[in-house]
Amino acid sequence: MPAGPNSRETSTARRTRVHVVSDVHGSTEALARAGDGADALICLGDLVLFLDYADHSRGIFPDLFGVENADRIVELRTARRYEEAREFGRGLWAGMDRNAAIVSAVRKQYAELFAAFPTPTYATYGNVDIPDLWPEYARPGTTVLDGDRVEIGGRVFGFVGGGLKTPMNTPYEISDEEYAAKIEAVGPVDVLCTHIPPDVPELTYDTVARRFERGSRALLDAIRRTRPRYALFGHVHQPLVRRMRIGTTECVNVGHFASTGRPWALEW
Repeated sequence: MPAGPNSRETSTARRTRVHVVSDVHGSTEALARAGDGADALICLGDLVLFLDYADHSRGIFPDLFGVENADRIVELRTARRYEEAREFGRGLWAGMDRNAAIVSAVRKQYAELFAAFPTPTYATYGNVDIPDLWPEYARPGTTVLDGDRVEIGGRVFGFVGGGLKTPMNTPYEISDEEYAAKIEAVGPVDVLCTHIPPDVPELTYDTVARRFERGSRALLDAIRRTRPRYALFGHVHQPLVRRMRIGTTECVNVGHFASTGRPWALEW
């Protein structure tokens, strides 16, 4: 906490400012500006843009299959007709090396996005990211953390990346048990940084997609047990509630950076 009014530190201590982003989804130009005025940038994942649900002409999917097919798959997914969406997708991918096409497109996006990160950047994976590729693109000055801790400006930040298993079957979804183990490995911290939110209805419901995204019960339990100052996350693009308190912890959805281009700021 900041020093009290009678402390000499009030006027002499150097303040620290951190900018936090999540759900970048291909927004390279905005990402390059996201660290302006901050001592560090934190990125909570989802760098890749596979398909923009607001603009179906953007992303890997329409680049490969065109906007009309993107319109159709968004329609099916939004209606929760997941099996029809998978069948439709299988037809489009027939005769193609799906993995090679996706990896090639992701590599192109990563080359641009990682080059845009300021120094220092602390980053973890989102559920649409491909962790195996990150070591190839993370330059000096970018620290990748997943189930790890780091000190920034005298505060301890913990990071847990990825998402939980869903019918969407995105690239970095893991089991509840594996996710809980990473939360446990982080332990008590001042600021707990994750891609997905704790499992609270107000924080997991997307008001535009009209569905609940998966939040983590293990994360919620850790917040209640270890009481970090802040729990920061993204994943839900248009949440019912962007911030709320759980006990003494301020839980904040730092925003859908791809649509706002504005980082969330934390200063102490």
